[in-house]
Amino acid sequence: MTTADNFSIHSAKAPEPVGLYPHAKKVGSLLFLSGVGPRARGTQKIPGVELDAKGDVLSYDIEAQCHSVFKNVKIILEEAGCFWENLVDVTVYLTNMKKDFPVYNRLWAEYFKENPPCRTTVEVNCLPTPIAIELKCIALLNSTGSKAGTEPSTEIVRPTV
Repeated sequence: MTTADNFSIHSAKAPEPVGLYPHAKKVGSLLFLSGVGPRARGTQKIPGVELDAKGDVLSYDIEAQCHSVFKNVKIILEEAGCFWENLVDVTVYLTNMKKDFPVYNRLWAEYFKENPPCRTTVEVNCLPTPIAIELKCIALLNSTGSKAGTEPSTEIVRPTV
C-alpha cells in the first residue's frame, strides 16, 4: 500500500481531538473515524451537560448529545469527501445503557431511515471527557476518495517514508 492510499485527516470544523490522533484515517477505499463525541469545535462545553464546580456531571441530556455527535460525525465525513449514507459500521459507546439506550435507539432510527450501517452498542464506565456517548465509525469512500467533483476540505497529513 502506498502513502497515497493511507493518510490522516484533520478536520477544520469538528471538535478538536482530546489526544494525539487524527479525526479520520483514509486507508484504501475506507475511511476510519476516531472516536467522535458531542463537543463543539473551539469549546470544552458539551451540549446538554451541567457540571458542578469540580467538573463532575450533575445532569445531562442524552438527546442533545446524540444530535450533536451525529452532527460531528457528518462534519468529519463531509470534510473527508464522504457521505453520511456511506457509513458501513458504527460502534457506539454509552455510559448508561439502561437509561440512555431507548432515546439513542429512537434517534438512530430517525437518522438512519434507509439502509442503516452495522452497529454495535456497548456500555462503558466512562469516556475521556464528561460525555455520555461516543461513536467510532467506518465509511466507504468512492473510488477517488472524495465526492464527485470535490476535494476534501481538511488538512491531510501523509506519512513520511
